[in-house]
Amino acid sequence: QVTFYEERNFQGRSYECTGDSGDFSSYVSHCHSCRVHSGCWMMYDHPNYMGNQYFFRRGEYSDCMSMFGMSNCIRSCRMISMHRGSYRMRIYEKENFMGQMYEMMDDCDNIMDRYRMSHCQSCHVMEGHWLMYEQPHYRGKNFSNMGGMRFMSMRRIMDSWY
Repeated sequence: QVTFYEERNFQGRSYECTGDSGDFSSYVSHCHSCRVHSGCWMMYDHPNYMGNQYFFRRGEYSDCMSMFGMSNCIRSCRMISMHRGSYRMRIYEKENFMGQMYEMMDDCDNIMDRYRMSHCQSCHVMEGHWLMYEQPHYRGKNFSNMGGMRFMSMRRIMDSWY
């Protein structure tokens, strides 16, 4: 469950969301703060799960735009279901599953250090939910889909985050 607020610091009109929402602009004209009461969520700065995406887990976010460096406010969201079980993903050096390939089952804070791989441009997630980061040590933007980007670190979305 998430409550979105039009203004910073949980002010203005609000909208409570319990699942995926492709466009909540009919409930609030914009969103600058939110409270994530439960679960993990991917938020988007455009309707229909488009634009830049941002990962949120349980907590209070009094000023989303400055906290995440967002240029636009949140417009749509998707709930990430809890995964209990093992995690498996194959990462590839090049697009379209080409180049060096490694299979991983745990977090990797730097693929250069672990695999001597300069970056990752495609992946095949076989089990679990993962976050991909553009820089080592889980820094930089995080993404739920690749979209032609290069990634240097990745981590599992664990049930303890819920």
